[in-house]
Amino acid sequence: MTDQIKVALAGQQNAGKSTLFNLLTGARQHVANYPGVTVDKKYGSYKFEGVSVTAVDLPGTYSLTSFSLEERVARAFLIQERPDVAVNVVDASNLRRSLHLTIQLLEMGLKSVLALNMMDIATKRGISIDVNGLAHKLGLTIVETIGSKGFGRENLRQAILEEARCAKHDVQCIDYASLEPLISDLSLMVRDPASEWHLPARWLAIKLLEQDSQTQALLQESAGFEWADNIIQKANQMAEQFEQTEGMSTSDSIIATRDRYITELLADCVTDTEKETESTTSKIDRFVLNRWAAPLFLVLTVYLIYQISIVWGYELTNYTWPILAKFREIVANLLPSAGFLEDPYTRSMGLWLVDSANTLLNYVPIFIILFALIAMLEDSGYMARIAFILDKVLHRFGLHGQSTLPLILGGVFAGGCAVPGIMATKGIPDNRARMATIFAVPFMNCLAKVPLYTLLLGIFFVEDKSLMMFYISTMTVIFALLVSKLLTVTVLKGQETSPFVMELPTYHVPTVKAVLQRSFERTWIYIKKVGTIVVAVAVVVFALLQFPGLSDDHMQHYEANGVKAVEKFQKSMKGNAYEALASNENIVPLVNYYTDYKRAKLNAGGAAGSKAVNETFMARNADYYPLVRAPKGDKDAKKAGRSLKKLVKTRKSIRREMKEERITTSVLGMIGRSLEPVTQFAGFDWKINVALLSSFAARESSVATLGVLFQQDEDQNATLEDRMGAETKAGGATALLAVSMILFFALYPPCLATTVMVKVQTGSYKWMLFSILFPTALGLSVSSAVYTIGTAAGLGGMQMMTIVYLSALALLVIVGLYSGRHERSLDVLLEQRSKVAEKGA
Repeated sequence: MTDQIKVALAGQQNAGKSTLFNLLTGARQHVANYPGVTVDKKYGSYKFEGVSVTAVDLPGTYSLTSFSLEERVARAFLIQERPDVAVNVVDASNLRRSLHLTIQLLEMGLKSVLALNMMDIATKRGISIDVNGLAHKLGLTIVETIGSKGFGRENLRQAILEEARCAKHDVQCIDYASLEPLISDLSLMVRDPASEWHLPARWLAIKLLEQDSQTQALLQESAGFEWADNIIQKANQMAEQFEQTEGMSTSDSIIATRDRYITELLADCVTDTEKETESTTSKIDRFVLNRWAAPLFLVLTVYLIYQISIVWGYELTNYTWPILAKFREIVANLLPSAGFLEDPYTRSMGLWLVDSANTLLNYVPIFIILFALIAMLEDSGYMARIAFILDKVLHRFGLHGQSTLPLILGGVFAGGCAVPGIMATKGIPDNRARMATIFAVPFMNCLAKVPLYTLLLGIFFVEDKSLMMFYISTMTVIFALLVSKLLTVTVLKGQETSPFVMELPTYHVPTVKAVLQRSFERTWIYIKKVGTIVVAVAVVVFALLQFPGLSDDHMQHYEANGVKAVEKFQKSMKGNAYEALASNENIVPLVNYYTDYKRAKLNAGGAAGSKAVNETFMARNADYYPLVRAPKGDKDAKKAGRSLKKLVKTRKSIRREMKEERITTSVLGMIGRSLEPVTQFAGFDWKINVALLSSFAARESSVATLGVLFQQDEDQNATLEDRMGAETKAGGATALLAVSMILFFALYPPCLATTVMVKVQTGSYKWMLFSILFPTALGLSVSSAVYTIGTAAGLGGMQMMTIVYLSALALLVIVGLYSGRHERSLDVLLEQRSKVAEKGA
């Protein structure tokens, strides 16, 4: 017996397989009640009685056919790596469906242990299982487990070790009746290649009679095409002859025989004392999945998520912003002091990075709430119901029921990310739906889009924030469906499709610990992203906005204006008791002292805070203090204070002109201005163009860039909403422009990381380029049309958004109804196959 063994955990979705994997290995892996969470096989290890055990968590699957990607991945691992033991995790409360996979594992000749998981749920439902009897009839070891409570771990580890040590035992085969002669004949033909792969010849014969394409390819690869083609041809002839004689396909006959065997097995070993009693899950589903109530409940759920997280959560930013502003103040005090007209480079760069990060960190409370709500949906079991509800709708637009998970990960409820969303498309069993989903996911409201939406709504739609967020959240889904339909009937036409199969889990009450842990973990990922990608982008943007800088002539012009302002201030201080403070060496420290004081007073909370600021600045420099807060009766101090205020105002005006010219003439500014002839129809000026360009590297960078393009002056500490709102409205910006920006941003190409993932998943640079160009053209066309028509018709932002939403919704309904007429054949086929299985049972 070797001191190292390999164990594979196989089982259907929602049987608690990943929970048992965590229990065995101690590995941290996200566990949710949604089918397909485990797409790749996960590795973990543990030691038991001196033996090192490597455990592999295979993708959740109902069978080992080659129908879906999960099935192919799981089966390929079992064939190619031949684990020492296969642990088949089954839901004890739903054995009839679970045991189909058990039978297939046994037919593969694998040493197996059956983990009867969720025994507590089975007991609550009145299900009694004769474990010993079931183990005897199946010919394998059975262990009772409750993964969520840690019950059965040591027994399972012991059973795995004993199974690995024992000699290979004979498998009790199912009698496939009229198929047996065909299986026997084929078994003799494929005996040699089966022996080479360490597989039973009987299993290989059954897969060939099922006309399994992956098995046929495997046979051709290892045995030679000519010999393999002869075997495959004979197997196909046998299958055709059987179907003509029996009136059903070989695959249907095999499924029906297994189902009949399982039914008889459970009749002997399982007693259901509450079979006629309706479960709590069924009672809830009667309402939640009701034909008419389900859509309403789903829409209400989406609305509440946005209302609670975005609208109510936004109020918490009133408490976070003062903290972030104080942090900026601390950093500003640590950096070199500001110059009169130009600041030291380290100060400019440092405050730029702080402003970029603060703009996004201000939304952390929103994300904590949002992630907690999504975790509650996952753990409660309702997320799977959402997939069930949306399956028929998605199918009409060329998508798949399993497209739901990628779309949710991408941000149907916001707070998602397109990268994991596109990665999750690997579990979709047909290429057409998978490709359509890949291009649909970036339209979702990913986490990085939320700050811009929140920013614009906080400026232009304060009274209609809830309705606008509802429009945005649902409109992106509408756009994704319409685009998916367009692609599936054009560039993706002709790709294979397959039906959606899933299990609706039992409802569970989410635990506070699990919800909070998931929420904080995801929020921490966001914070790390702000600290890495966004800050890196901010550095690049800063450099592009600084180069090539002001010309010498223009710099001399601004310096001359600064000198005039200082001379005017010094002239006004002649004969004043505080004249000495107007000397050249005092000008910069005095001006900085004044701006620091004014900014501190703005941040002071109440009378006590204001008093503390006075004391702090009195201690900082008692000589300067009378000019910012003149003592009673001190006329010279008041006069000097007024002169200093004028100097600061002039300096502020000059610095603003310098900043605007520097940005305008910068590399990024020139690019933004060069795009204005095209983007002007959407209402975008060069600043918006620059922000949108920077967002290609990372979506969050759009708000971060706007935060510094509309950068606050030294004596301000206003939020970006206040700064941007004041400047844009002064420049004639309207709510219609905000709508145009929102629509463009919703349809804009995915970020750089997402486009790379498109390349990884499609294996094509062509599709990666398409994922950039197509959304750009679509987004600019839609936003330009909306802004141009809205301006010409004199419509407001809310009116135009409502018109766009209702128009898109109407088009969606028309396309959906038309598509429904042409999507019947698959449903009929599935119904016929279901009847065949029931007849065989």
